[in-house]
Amino acid sequence: MIQLYNTLTNKKEEFKPLAPKTLNMYVCGPTVYNYIHIGNARSAIVFDTVRRYFEFRGYKVNYVSNFTDVDDKIIRAGHELKMTTRQVADKFIKAFYEDTDALNIERATHNPRVVDMMDDIIDFVRVLVEKDYAYEAQGDVYYRARKFKNYGKLSGQSVDELEQGASARINSAETQRKEDPLDFALWKKAKEGEVSWDSPWGKGRPGWHIECSVMATKILGNTIDIHAGGQDLEFPHHENEIAQSEAKTGQKFANYWLHNGFVTIGEKDEKMSKSLGNFITVHDLLKKVDPQVIRFFMATTQYRRPIRYSQANLDEAQTNLAKIQTAFENAYYRLKDAEKAEIEPELKKKIAGYHDDFIKAMDDDFNAQNGIAVVYELAKYTNVYSSQFKVHQSSIVALNAELEKLVGVFGIRLKKPILHDDRIEGLIKERNEARANHDFARSDEIRDELKSQGITIEDTPQGTRWKR
Repeated sequence: MIQLYNTLTNKKEEFKPLAPKTLNMYVCGPTVYNYIHIGNARSAIVFDTVRRYFEFRGYKVNYVSNFTDVDDKIIRAGHELKMTTRQVADKFIKAFYEDTDALNIERATHNPRVVDMMDDIIDFVRVLVEKDYAYEAQGDVYYRARKFKNYGKLSGQSVDELEQGASARINSAETQRKEDPLDFALWKKAKEGEVSWDSPWGKGRPGWHIECSVMATKILGNTIDIHAGGQDLEFPHHENEIAQSEAKTGQKFANYWLHNGFVTIGEKDEKMSKSLGNFITVHDLLKKVDPQVIRFFMATTQYRRPIRYSQANLDEAQTNLAKIQTAFENAYYRLKDAEKAEIEPELKKKIAGYHDDFIKAMDDDFNAQNGIAVVYELAKYTNVYSSQFKVHQSSIVALNAELEKLVGVFGIRLKKPILHDDRIEGLIKERNEARANHDFARSDEIRDELKSQGITIEDTPQGTRWKR
């Protein structure tokens, strides 16, 4: 029974899908005006891990994540780069795929773009105007937030608190156009030289919040299972999505809301963001750090907790990932001398126990820290078994298959070692003969030669092993 923490109710709830063994999930994607930073990447990794866990539990997952490709930031980037907004968006969507592919993030079932949904967005806004939830003001269209019952229910704020915050955020010109400081833009009148589309209210473009409501309901239906994103989207973005979607359809927009914690950086643990200028792009980080280490670092912390980016934490992730990889390789090497026999009943029972423990951990709101702790225990047991004098092929295969399956939920691919290379094995044979003849100078010379070629060797009771 999967339980998840629903931001809407502020408690853990049993997940009950709208359709049996099917998950319809919408995750807010990037505004494509720059390379994604690792704070953005955390959200993508977190919800890719959630997706993979549902698939691990036998669900068919329809996963939708949008690209916001019409926005003030994209327009500004276009001026700076001397490119059209379309060219800016295309450039950074391509970069997004390159970065997320490197991090082994599964591609979404659908990645809709705002520019491809413009007719649907205009129709959506038109319905809200007809229902008197929205009004036109000098070419802009605003949503009457106060008209929506329980506005503020997701973020747990009262209308008075929200009004106070809204008054501080908006400029005087916009205040004059609005009926109420709480109201938010569904459609913005185009400024001179800006990209725009024709609408019943004149040339303009959509507001940010309306985009996700349209994409989610257009592709997944009026009610979806899970809507997810970073904590910073809880208000106003997700709050406004609920208001406009439910006003339009008359149905509950999403049954469960999931929000991941921030990535922090520096001694003061500041939230990483482009606005603060304290961000590190994935594009740059991938030049220095193994993408699997970044993935492991991000995926193995419970998703609602903040995660601190530091070199020390990356190093720790690299060490822990290497332990699992080494256990996998140690077992794999034993296939060369393993007996062909059935899996031992006790070992089969042990593997089933680790499997059940992993599910118990991850069923509890995707508790990745407890889940990876089970993987560490399985790796430790795999090391113990593979160091025995006699091992069975079927048991080695079963242990490694379970390791691959469990770390696969975190998006980690374990690498199978190359077992045969005549040149390397010839040098290892020569080294072993030199050691037997007490020619340690030649033995060390061979080890150094192999090391210079990126080959490490390990002497074990079962013989000498090597890996790249």
